[in-house]
Amino acid sequence: MALMVRVNGSPRRNSRTSVLIDAVGDAIAAELTLQNARIDFSSVGPEILSALVRDRLSPEGERAVQLAECADLLIVGTPVYRASYSGILKHFFDMVDKDVMRGRIAVLVATGGTPLHGLMLEHQLRPLMAFFSMHTVPTTLYAVESDISDGRIVSPAIVERVNRAAREAVAMLLGRQGDPDAYGGNSMRRRHNRPTSFDEEARRLPG
Repeated sequence: MALMVRVNGSPRRNSRTSVLIDAVGDAIAAELTLQNARIDFSSVGPEILSALVRDRLSPEGERAVQLAECADLLIVGTPVYRASYSGILKHFFDMVDKDVMRGRIAVLVATGGTPLHGLMLEHQLRPLMAFFSMHTVPTTLYAVESDISDGRIVSPAIVERVNRAAREAVAMLLGRQGDPDAYGGNSMRRRHNRPTSFDEEARRLPG
């Protein structure tokens, strides 16, 4: 079964970035049976930032990196800080083995204070995924403060883009279903799945 991991690059709990990540993640999970996990830097962030190199990571930090490396599909989200993705997100991917990520699929998500920062997804976050030889879905998701209210998306345009990105991710996953090297011949059926927490999913990893 394919594994989807939601990577929230925001250091804040209950962030707008989380709302956007969960919207597209839930839309994908409504269409396919897959394992569902998440990495929230609001909780595991200190474990990542406490190490300059991977072999100095704490066991919790190492399990977070391994979880990302095991994913067939990542939803990578970040707030825009200083016209770029968050520093903790970059530090996290500095720890990830670039060779094991080849061929994985990613949906790119960001939130910011102005529409002018939306191009960060194309000029910075998509190239980061390309460095890892990952496949990114064509549609990116970017929302400003007025697009999200009380923990839900209120912009019809953003909702439409969420559904489009989800359809693209589903199509790419199903297109890769027959690739045993990348996806282990996973069998995927239509059904909704509740996301597990980082702690729940990490217990399934070696070590």
